[in-house]
Amino acid sequence: MRVGLLLIAMAMSSAAIAKPSSRFSAPSDAKDLPAVRYGKLTQDDCEKELTARKITFKREQAKGVREPVRVEGAIHGVVFHTDIVASKRETSAWELADCRLVLALDDFAQILAAHDVVEVFHYSMYRPPSKGWPEGKIAGQHAGALAIDAARFIKSDGKYLDVLKHFHGAIGARTCGEGAGPHPATPEANEIREILCDAVSQHLFNVVLTPNYNKPHRNHYHLEITEGVTWFLVH
Repeated sequence: MRVGLLLIAMAMSSAAIAKPSSRFSAPSDAKDLPAVRYGKLTQDDCEKELTARKITFKREQAKGVREPVRVEGAIHGVVFHTDIVASKRETSAWELADCRLVLALDDFAQILAAHDVVEVFHYSMYRPPSKGWPEGKIAGQHAGALAIDAARFIKSDGKYLDVLKHFHGAIGARTCGEGAGPHPATPEANEIREILCDAVSQHLFNVVLTPNYNKPHRNHYHLEITEGVTWFLVH
């Protein structure tokens, strides 16, 4: 996925910023919005905020990650996990996250809780960079543990919303806002879209990629904090 190159190209286009229908935006108040604020936090400040929010975690070491932590338990009542058996999650690299992503997930969990979601199955957060990655160099996206690929949202009664089954989008279609919507608009499709678009409206993540982006994203939402930027991309 060459998201970085796409974002640079879009950022250079003033027309992309000016059009209300653009997938790219740079709000004038960006510095006060959650994703941008979180991206600026130091490790100590971020961990202090996790503690204030009563999120149980432990600091980890991970190549390419500026502020690695492992969350222990639920975040605002929601458990985020892969399909690895529970006994192995405690040591799995895919369960690691940058502290700043965890803050965004805590905000996201409040939206999920309003929909009775208690678990989020994801494919990964951290994906270790290549063996040749320079020691001490900080990465972004999954290699920096700043993104999550959320695939299924499980409710307290066992029912679930699945991006692959229920998103009902089309490559190139708008994801949120005027003129956007699932086709067909089933109850599940409307709800899984509402969950995402609430997060978008609150600017919890700098980058949001969905099945509308391309085929590799047909089965998950890519939700990302991007350090040091004041823009947002939703596709």
